[in-house]
Amino acid sequence: MPCATIVAPTRVAPLLRPGIAWPRGLSGPGDGRTFRANALEVSLSTGFSGAIGNTPHIVLPKLSAAIGRTIVAKAEFLNPGGSVKDRAARGIVDDAEARGVLRPGGTIVEGTAGNTGIALSLIGNSRGYRTIICIPDDQSPEKFELLRTFGADVRVIPAVPFTNPENYYHVARRTAEELPGAFWADQFNNTANRRAHYATTGPEIWEALGADATAFVAACGTGGTLAGTGAFLKERNPAIRIVLCDPMGSALFSFVKRGVLEAEGDSNAEGIGIKRITENFKGAPIDDALQVDDRTMIEMAYWLLREEGLFVGGSAALNVAGAARYARTLPAGSTVVTILCDGGERYSARIWNREWLAENECVPAASDLSFL
Repeated sequence: MPCATIVAPTRVAPLLRPGIAWPRGLSGPGDGRTFRANALEVSLSTGFSGAIGNTPHIVLPKLSAAIGRTIVAKAEFLNPGGSVKDRAARGIVDDAEARGVLRPGGTIVEGTAGNTGIALSLIGNSRGYRTIICIPDDQSPEKFELLRTFGADVRVIPAVPFTNPENYYHVARRTAEELPGAFWADQFNNTANRRAHYATTGPEIWEALGADATAFVAACGTGGTLAGTGAFLKERNPAIRIVLCDPMGSALFSFVKRGVLEAEGDSNAEGIGIKRITENFKGAPIDDALQVDDRTMIEMAYWLLREEGLFVGGSAALNVAGAARYARTLPAGSTVVTILCDGGERYSARIWNREWLAENECVPAASDLSFL
């Protein structure tokens, strides 16, 4: 909770360097190259949890100018735990404490591809909980090391299909059931996840853009971000388009388009894509869906670093690629919002490693946006 606010005088800050035209949709006053802020507010927050949220909304000027639509990326990698999963983790822990199922000195158990585990570990540290993380062995090694550094009991589980009882999700559930004083976070089906985004992510986007937002585009892992954010935005503006951006190998694209769960292809994207309907995804107000393959995801990651100065992970790059593709189907001047889920430093051994890229036939080659 903010405990102090310092208000600075009104000032004008340049947003675009000379030579780049501001796209229609979010132009500032005057010549459209500046934005006038009524006040600069600097707030103090209490603890790790208090610092979560209120992340910046970054207009991508070069991408926006290139496609004639405004792309706005919410910088979730600037959360204190480094990812959008900080929001879900805080919501899940707050809810568990309120219901009395997580008590002082207890243990948080979760099955996760990494970022939720990292967030839960840090929140656990700040509130005095032990954390056990079950993570599949096909994730980036950086995540394993971060979890261990943060003090989690990391249990690396062989990656097997969800239908296999030894899948990391089921192992986490059994671990929590067998351990006295343990709480299973269950980010996939615990709807405190979705409610956290309804209560924070959606309102923040609405406060920043209001009815100027034409569409919200994002991938799904648990479904919490898209469902919760989408529900809030739809309530405020029924005309806004909520769009799923799905990696190959996931079955959600076919579910939205045809009502059946059918997966096509495969992907190295981490933390997104799923072949089942979670409780968080159920009832999500999704209007449309598109697919993005790994090559496009990686090309966009390198383009964002080279052209926009943003060093992000694969899911963030996939989101931006999906947002740009969908924006092209909308009238010129439209504004599309998406999520930068996490930073690139968690993938230095994979999408930011040339040897790994070569092994997976995904070495980026484009010098422009032709990959879109």
